[in-house]
Parts: sequence; structure tokens; C-alpha cells
Amino acid sequence: MSEPISQPGVAAIKHGGGQPSAWVQRHAGGLMAGSSVLDLACGRGRHARWLADRGCHVTAADRDPAALAAIDAHPGVTPCALDLESGDAWPWPDASFDAIVVTNYLHRPSFDRLAALLCPGGLLIYETFMLGNAAFGKPSNPNFLLMPGELLERTREAFTVLAFEQGEIARPAPAMVQRICARKGEAPGRLPE
Repeated sequence: MSEPISQPGVAAIKHGGGQPSAWVQRHAGGLMAGSSVLDLACGRGRHARWLADRGCHVTAADRDPAALAAIDAHPGVTPCALDLESGDAWPWPDASFDAIVVTNYLHRPSFDRLAALLCPGGLLIYETFMLGNAAFGKPSNPNFLLMPGELLERTREAFTVLAFEQGEIARPAPAMVQRICARKGEAPGRLPE
């Protein structure tokens, strides 16, 4: 289960409000119209809306039906109420998505499933908190914070890393984050502009 975030300015982002992440915009901006995208733990759907407005077919999954209601009528977005941590099978078959977006969420037992859900050459765009974030507020529980280099380690077997960052950010609120954009398989593909 994710730890609630009480850090000023971050609560709205945690729940999917506010502007889309610049990291997601940069790396998902090149997706072709018609691409199938999973926005995992989408909250109120800031990324789902942004992707759908660019012609993607977005499945927006979250356990909070009230948050999903905020995007229920958005064209191009299919909300999916699902407790991602319940242990139940996820409803999507392997190779269902051209891209998966995950922000401000970490559930390590589910990580390996992400590669299976991506089509060959599909993009994983991931951005969340890392060790050291306790200095800025929540999340502060190490169970919900990536270790240094952890996203690189977790993508080593099935992905080609296109971009990786880790460290302190100042906006929208100070935090320690880790970010990766990786393509499933060994072909690097085209970099974003």
C-alpha cells in the first residue's frame, strides 16, 4: 500500500491533480496517435487526460473510484477500478500496451508484471520518490522509496534504458525522485526531441 503524502503542494500531484509531469511529457510526447497506454495508479488522471488529448487510447487504473470519476467522461480514457496491490490478477493480457506511465507510486511486487504488459518496443515511463525523501516529508517509509539506482536494476533484464535521473528536485515541491524511460527489448529506438 502506498504511504499518504502530506507534503505541501504534493498531495494534489499524488492523487493525479495538477499539471502532467515534465518527465512524462518529454518521454510520452512522441507516442503515435492511437497508441495504447496504461496509466497505472493514475489518481485523478492528469497523465491520462494529457495522453488522451494527444490521440492515445488510455486505460487509467486506480483503486479509488472517486478519483476515477474525475476522468470517467474524458474522451479516449477508459477508467479501471482496481486495487493494484490486492494480489488479484490484473485484467490485461500480456503485450496489451505500447506504453506504461507510473508516477508517485511504488509497489515492488508488481514491477515485473509491467514488462509483460508492454508490447515489444513499448515504453516504460516511471517517476517516483526515492531514499532521502524523508527530509522533505512523505513518503518517508523506506518501503515506498526507491533505493539509489533501483529503477536501473529493475529494468536491466528486459529493457533498454533511454533516460535515467535521480536526485533532489525543487518543483513542484522539494523531493528526492528517481525517473526512468526504458524501451522493452534491446533496440534503443528513437529518442524524444
